[in-house]
Amino acid sequence: MSTLWASGRYESVAERIAAIAVQTVDAADRRRPIRGAAVLDLATGTGSAAIEAAARGAIVTGVDLTAELLDQADVKARAAGHTPTWVTADASDTGLPAATFDAVVSNMGIIFVDPDRQATEIARLLKPAGVLAFSSWVRDEHNPLFDPIVAVLGAPPAGGFSPDQWGDADVCGQRLAADFTDIDIQRGRFTWEYPSLDAALRFLTDESPMHVAVFAQVESAQRNRLVEAFRDALTPHAGACGVSFDTPYVVVTAQRR
Repeated sequence: MSTLWASGRYESVAERIAAIAVQTVDAADRRRPIRGAAVLDLATGTGSAAIEAAARGAIVTGVDLTAELLDQADVKARAAGHTPTWVTADASDTGLPAATFDAVVSNMGIIFVDPDRQATEIARLLKPAGVLAFSSWVRDEHNPLFDPIVAVLGAPPAGGFSPDQWGDADVCGQRLAADFTDIDIQRGRFTWEYPSLDAALRFLTDESPMHVAVFAQVESAQRNRLVEAFRDALTPHAGACGVSFDTPYVVVTAQRR
């Protein structure tokens, strides 16, 4: 099943944010030791969080809508000596049995799914007192990976949801309040690094699925404007060692009521 996430090369994103996947599994493990536990990695992508949980002795299932990414996850997992169960499904409608999992984790995955449907599905899948741990980007005043899209193509439609909304403590609390307690939010900053400005632009035009999909939807003149807008946004962050800038993120944990 091909989706937006099959555009470009998702693994180039997954490799960069793998350290946040480790932090997310760490957070779940602190709440409830996951060795021997049934752990579900939702919107697993190429499996970073699933493989980390398996390495800690968990019994892991990874779910993703994009079969191509699960194929890559399986290759990575087997190379590391692990054999999670992979399921091709919508993270908000998995078809998996209710009250099956001791923990649900997600590394920058469920934040791209309809939040109301996703929160309901996670609550359905977790056992009572089960643990939820996930990471989310946080809206920042300036974001050179997003601002040029708004500048060239306009703001997203009002009334929808955006991935970084989960990074707002109030919004996160409201979404989880009905089914979860003991919500904890740990904040961090992630550094995006590229060896050169051209490498950063190639990441956007050829590798990052979200950006590749945007470029594919615009006509030639807009594409050129978008490339130049990204170049302008990234140039202040370029130096002798390449391009580097920070973006905020959170790791959220909560317990199923």
